[in-house]
This record gives sequence, structure tokens and C-alpha cells, in this order.
Amino acid sequence: MKRIFLRILAGLALLIVALGVVLGVNTLRYAPDPVREDTEVFDLGADTEQATADLSRAVQFKTISTDMQNPDFEAFLTFLQQTYPAVHDTMSREVLARKTPLYKWQGSEPDLAPILLAAHYDVVPIAPGSLDLWDHEPFAGTIADGFVWGRGTLDDKGAAIAMLTAAEHMITQGFTPKRTVYFSFGGDEEVGGLGAIAVTLHLNEQGVELDWMLDEGSFVLDKIIPGLERPVASINLSEKGYVTLELVAKAEGGHSSMPPRVTAVGRIARAVERLQANPVPGGLSGISEEFFDALGRHFPLGQRIVFANRWLFNPLIENLLAGSPSTDAMLRTTTAPTMLTGSSKDNVLAAEASAKINFRIHPRDSIEDIVAHVRTTIDDPKVEIRYDAAASNPASPVSSAASEGYAQIKTSILDAFGPLATVPGLTIAATDARHYGKAAKDAYRINPFKITGSDLPRIHGTNERLSIENLERGINFFGALLQKQ
Repeated sequence: MKRIFLRILAGLALLIVALGVVLGVNTLRYAPDPVREDTEVFDLGADTEQATADLSRAVQFKTISTDMQNPDFEAFLTFLQQTYPAVHDTMSREVLARKTPLYKWQGSEPDLAPILLAAHYDVVPIAPGSLDLWDHEPFAGTIADGFVWGRGTLDDKGAAIAMLTAAEHMITQGFTPKRTVYFSFGGDEEVGGLGAIAVTLHLNEQGVELDWMLDEGSFVLDKIIPGLERPVASINLSEKGYVTLELVAKAEGGHSSMPPRVTAVGRIARAVERLQANPVPGGLSGISEEFFDALGRHFPLGQRIVFANRWLFNPLIENLLAGSPSTDAMLRTTTAPTMLTGSSKDNVLAAEASAKINFRIHPRDSIEDIVAHVRTTIDDPKVEIRYDAAASNPASPVSSAASEGYAQIKTSILDAFGPLATVPGLTIAATDARHYGKAAKDAYRINPFKITGSDLPRIHGTNERLSIENLERGINFFGALLQKQ
């Protein structure tokens, strides 16, 4: 008996050793691409001080997307003409729907497929009652403490000014790209992007197929991802779709003193609870797997062992990622109940009750998949499901992380920022890239600015700002990228 017990122990020890070897070998193989730590940061040589003043002036135009009749939209376009004369002397320009200008920088080799760089200059309004929370007036374009302050600096006038500054400087230095480069500056991105749609239709009508395009959608994230010390540039390959389903239940109504066992409001409440308790299935597959697989290689040893051995730890990883809203959103289509209606009086039973549920659709799912999930999950034929197809969008196609365009964006980020992690990612909100991508083989999304966790609430929030250092990096990024064309 003792001998058998010893044999069992020996077998277990062998298994443990073998497991340790497998875990160790997999972890050694699971490493990021080597990056030279002594790489010299690229400097285009553009005038950062002038660019800072230009961004300050750009912020002062109140191009608020909910007020597109404001003359500041036209004034902003005039400002671009006056501020970047070499761009306007060299490139052709057409102003399309919703005051969206499309520039064409003709390349020297017309047989090469063109590319498009995009930004938008419309901005969201200032939240009512929040003006006193701003350190500097949101449309003053104040330059202070190493930042340009104001609405639109991060989203997205900073990128537009960086692009145009780089192009203006390169033109004055005698540079001409080999491939044709388009620039599009959306005038209504924050309210749907009809301008970007018009650009896409125009390119389609002209028979132009873009090799790739680049728009906003992420940033260089500094200490935002827990446990990751190295900044990470998420070059996003796709963005989530959007659909809002309305759940409607009807009943006879009447006085609240004699309610049925299940009221219209109760039926809707039960449906909402079931949807929240049973989210759309997700997991580490497709673009989610690409993102976390690339990201995991940059973690310290303990976390890297786990990511390197997903065959063993995958359930643990998915459970941990699902526990945080930011990472859970990368795994699945999200479910967000946002609006409820019922009776207009507290002692009257509702004849009709409704709830609106907003879903941000992961690329693995379709709108039809989401409707089917909701119908199955609520399991109540007395709840009607409605949605506006015209106001809904599927997730955008997933672009290639192995293309020349992706490689050029990646190396240009490294040129401008120095050593950092680069990963393919997923944009969980909506951008104009979902429209421009219909005229391109691949669509990518990143703003070349480094942000920290404290910057996230500034986007669409109070005290939006862009550091002068970031503006310079953005100019150098676009300069490095354009030199590769």
C-alpha cells in the first residue's frame, strides 16, 4: 500500500514538473516583438509654437454639432484656408455635405492606391450647469500650464491641426507623396456623420478605392490598463455597431387599487432584469482575442504566464475581464437599459409601458443576432420588440493587422513616441471611420496623443485639454506617416 502511495506521489510530482515545463516554455515563447529602447524619436521640424497658437484659435470657433447653422462653421473653413496657404495652393478641395471639406494631395505615382486621413472639427456642447467647473473658458483656447484648453482639443480639432501642420511644413520643404493622400475633416461626426457619408459616396462615384484610411478611435494609453507600466498604442481595426431596441408591453390599464398580478410595467421590468442578468455571450475570440493576446505579451511575468497558457487559464481570464466594464465591453455586445416609460400618474395602471435598451454590437454579432437574443432571453410573447433600422448600424468590418497600412501606422507611432507597446484593438464607440471604411480596403483608428486615466473624463466632459507636447508628437506622427507614402 505504501509503495502504491509513493508511486502516486511520484506520478503527481512528474505531472507538476511537466506542467511547470509547459507553462514556462509557453511563457518564454509568448513575448512581444523586440523594440529598440535607444531609438531616436523622429522630429519633423515643424513650428510647434505656431501650431499651438493655431489650435488655440481653432478652439475659439463654436462649431457645436447641435448648432450647425452657426456661422462659425464657415468661419472655421476660412480659418483653415488662411492658416495653411501651402496646403490650399497644392491640394484640390471640395466642401461636401454638412460643411465637410475633402482635400486631395495628388501623388507622383497615380497607379498607387490612395489613402485617406480623417478628423472632425465639430464638437459636443458644454453640459448645462457645468461651465463653472471649467478651469478655463471652454471656447477661449487658453494656453496655460503646457496645455491648450478647450472643447475639441482632444476630440478632435487637435488631430486636424496636427495633420495640416505636418502637411503644410512638408509642402514648403518640397515634399510630394508617391501615393495620393486625401484629407477629410468632418463637420458633423458627433451627430451621425452625414459629411463622412457624403465623402464616401463621392469617392465611390469617382471610382476611388482607398488602400486604407485612418481616423480617431483610440489613443496612446499611459497607465490606463491596470498592471501595464509601458504605454500602449491601440490601433483599432473595427468599431462596434449600434442598435436600440424598444420593448413594449400593453395592458388594460385602470386604477392601481385593483392591479393584475403582472402589470405592463412589471412585464417590462421583468424583461429588463432578464436581459441584464443574461448578457450577450462573448469571450476571447476574433478581434477580442487579437487585442488581449497582443496586450498580454507586455504584462509582468505573473500575468504573462496566465495569458501565455490560455488553454489552461481561459475561463479565469474571461471571468476577470468580464468583471470590469471597460474590459467586458471588449469581450461582447454590451446591454445598456437607458429609458423607461409607464403611467403618467402614480395611482393609474399603465396601458402601455416601454423600455429602451442600447446595444453596442461586437463584430462577431449582427443586429438580427441581438434581436434573437433579446426575444429568447425575455421569453415573453406579450413583449413587443421594436427598433429603427435607419438609426442602427452593424459593427464595421475587421481590418487587417498584417497590411502595409497597419505596419506604417505602427512604425510611425514608434517614430513619434519611442518605445511602447502597440496592439490591434476595437473601438467601443462610433466614429466617422465606419463610413469612410466603405471606400477603403482597411480602416484604422487612433489619435496620436498620449493620455492618462485623468484625461478620459475630459473627452465630452469638463476641462478638455491637449498638451503642447502631445500636439508636437501628433505632428511628428503624421509627418512620419506621410513620408512613408
